[in-house]
Amino acid sequence: MSDGIPENIPPKDEQGRQLPPTSDIPTGATKTPFTPVPPITAKVPADDSLPDNFQPFEHLQNVYLPQHNALVKRYFSDHADDWKPNIATARSSLRVACTMLDSDNQAIMALRHHLLFDLLGYGRKGLALFYGSRESIDPPVVGHPKITFYFSQDSASMPEGQDYKSDAECSVRLMKLENISLNLREKLIEIATEIKSQFLLNKQGILLTKGNLCISYKDVKNGFPNGTKIFANTEEDAIDIYKRICNVIDVTFDENHINVGNPKKPSTIGAVTETQIIMGRKRKLKAYRRVTNMRFRYASCEIPGEPQPLFLVDTTYRYNPLVKI
Repeated sequence: MSDGIPENIPPKDEQGRQLPPTSDIPTGATKTPFTPVPPITAKVPADDSLPDNFQPFEHLQNVYLPQHNALVKRYFSDHADDWKPNIATARSSLRVACTMLDSDNQAIMALRHHLLFDLLGYGRKGLALFYGSRESIDPPVVGHPKITFYFSQDSASMPEGQDYKSDAECSVRLMKLENISLNLREKLIEIATEIKSQFLLNKQGILLTKGNLCISYKDVKNGFPNGTKIFANTEEDAIDIYKRICNVIDVTFDENHINVGNPKKPSTIGAVTETQIIMGRKRKLKAYRRVTNMRFRYASCEIPGEPQPLFLVDTTYRYNPLVKI
């Protein structure tokens, strides 16, 4: 204030910058018209809501069917991309039974899901039962991947009364490779291709007859550090597997590394009939190194630092191996 006359203070914008005056001091005549700016208001989106004719089951089908059928296609990856629904073969019949259709009701969808995930075992992919403390497990040999060859019993060879399948596995370390090797994937593809050649015949795994002989092979330099064991019916059966493994990893088999343990107790042949009373309940005696025909199923590779094993060859069609059969 000066002599009772108000001073003209030019307005400022929101950033504090002065704007030119809107009137002069002597006359009050407007120099710059002032136009008020309306406040900025955000656009309010429309309320999210489902359509009036929304059908929950139809929506569930539209979402679920493509996801489920994509897993079915992966499980039956041995079929060609242009496969057409048919029941001419056992696997084609299974795929037809697993594939969900838009016309399916809830009960049929549940049965198809149960068939794929439970009976055929897709839901058990990558799972393993573990008992005991994990602290007692020794870590893998530093840096060197380990290949495991898995065998399991054919259903047709199970004797009456046996409620589980026999299985077996043997392993070898890749001492010529490390987990940080730049060419690791290329080398594993070569190894997988050789496994396919050595362990498959007409797209089926070779057979190993399990028995009571414990045949071990110890070759620390070439990846058999602790004496890999195979329970076989004859020494020749186990030696054949060891020779194939040596061919896979490109090392020379040496029969001098073989050690045979021959127990006096004979193998169990056929169904077990003997029983014992344990804690007041009758239990069947456990079979002793049962004589069974087991077929090669898959080979997987454990790479130190990788959380999941990498499957090299798979005859069960449950996994996604490096080399297809």
